[in-house]
Amino acid sequence: MDAELEFAIQPNTTGKQLFDQVVRTAGIREVWYFGLQYTDTKGISTWLKVEKKVSSQEVKKDNPLQFKFRAKFFPEDVSEELVQEVTQRLFFLQVKEGILGDEVYCPPETAVLLASYSVQAKFGDFSKGTHHAGYLTSERLLPQRVLEQHKLSKEQWEDRIQVWHEEHRGTLKDDAIMEYLKIAQDLEMYGVNYFDIKNKKGTELWLGVDALGLNIYGIEDRLTPKIGFPWSEIRNISFHEKKFVIKPMDKKAPDFVFYAPRLRINKRILALCMGNHDLYMRRRKPDNIEVQQMKSQARDERHKRQMERAMLESEKKKREAMEKEKEQMEREKQELMMRLYQFEEQTKKAERDLQEQMERALRLEQERRRVEEEAARLEQERRAALNAKEELERQAEDQLKNQEQLSSELEEYSSRIALLEEAKRNMEEEADRWQSRAREVQDDLVKTKEELIMVRTAPPPPPSPPPTLADEHVEEIENEQDDSEENSTYSAELKSEGINDHRNEEERLTEAEKNERVQRQLMALSSELAYARDDTKKTQNDMLHLENMRAGRDKYKTLRQIRMGNTKQRIDEFEAL
Repeated sequence: MDAELEFAIQPNTTGKQLFDQVVRTAGIREVWYFGLQYTDTKGISTWLKVEKKVSSQEVKKDNPLQFKFRAKFFPEDVSEELVQEVTQRLFFLQVKEGILGDEVYCPPETAVLLASYSVQAKFGDFSKGTHHAGYLTSERLLPQRVLEQHKLSKEQWEDRIQVWHEEHRGTLKDDAIMEYLKIAQDLEMYGVNYFDIKNKKGTELWLGVDALGLNIYGIEDRLTPKIGFPWSEIRNISFHEKKFVIKPMDKKAPDFVFYAPRLRINKRILALCMGNHDLYMRRRKPDNIEVQQMKSQARDERHKRQMERAMLESEKKKREAMEKEKEQMEREKQELMMRLYQFEEQTKKAERDLQEQMERALRLEQERRRVEEEAARLEQERRAALNAKEELERQAEDQLKNQEQLSSELEEYSSRIALLEEAKRNMEEEADRWQSRAREVQDDLVKTKEELIMVRTAPPPPPSPPPTLADEHVEEIENEQDDSEENSTYSAELKSEGINDHRNEEERLTEAEKNERVQRQLMALSSELAYARDDTKKTQNDMLHLENMRAGRDKYKTLRQIRMGNTKQRIDEFEAL
């Protein structure tokens, strides 16, 4: 998925030989999970058959031939079953691709948390010095559905993922991959292969084939199965043309019959059932020598890595302690330098103040002398002023006597002038009266002359014109094809003897229930995204998931519920759908 390999294929090369070349080149020992996938000549995705020659299979004749190395079967519990780091990384890449492509439904808050673990797996611990703004710009982190359902910009999404990336500080890259897979395996669609089928009544349904058994889904809901059958309840699977027959271990129960559309698809269903059943049986038996060796080697490598990590952590702590001590000494040095600088500044300031005080004292002394001299001068001027005042007082007495004599003479003349002015006013008033009378007589004479002239020259008056009537005026206003194959019956006997089957999967808890930290992170993310969610863009899967949450259902609680009752009851229920 993140590398391309080229191999030479001879005309007699079998699928197993090609597959062995791939796993040997990639260093993969857990080969039972994987297969080579290709697109056949009819455009259908299928798996390369290991027992047949590559050239005899209906591989699309591209040059070169194209195959995808992918997980064909999924583990029940990744933390218990995936041993090799290369296997864990391949599963991580495939599961991540399925989630981002929305082939596996993932709620928004879980998608953000998974994105933060994928960032930790790629970049390691967040560092402000290394991971500058925009370091996630070129990364594909979230399903397009999640981006469209929230009113957040690309930068706002990256900010949120960065915050949760910082939360994973101290988590190794391989551990981040495992944390990603542990959360992802709890998604309802994880590891399920879906096939459209019909029951005897012709009802359209989905058949889900996964690590734990066969599940039946409604046509509108691929999240919540309606009926389930664990592999331990199935002893034989066969099909003839479109008819599939599953024989239960309970011989009192009827056969479980359904109809699939194509022989080519039916073969794929049978192969997946056989492979998943084999792994189901294998998990419930003691590990074989090869797996024990791989697990022992993985434990040793992990212990070695933990020791190396502990040493690195110890060295890191010592280095950090030295750095802190160095920083403390540097801070103390800076503080001493600062105190010395402050002391020097204070000394310079004291010297400046002393100099200013001496200059001020000198100026004050000069000012005192100047004031004394000014005081002496003013005393002399005061004495001269007193002498001048006495002289002026004598002169004022002499002038006062002359002023009294002149005042009496002035009063006498003022009285005579007042009498003369009164007489003058009387004469002027009398003249004004006579002048007014003369003007009145003159005006009367002029009016009389004008009246005489008008009488003599006036013409006779003209006759009055006859009255006329004024004219009156008024104004107005407003927009498929089936394969034809040979009639053959394909059958697989599924042996379940000697296994330890307590169906522990029905009692499992999700990672969120087991891990309080994950639960807390998911709750916080859900609250953060709630305000930006656009409810008008919810998909059918979103609404189904919310309904499951409201009802308190998860993948394993649903599994327990759909397996209730005996096999016969569940087959009858399937027939009634």
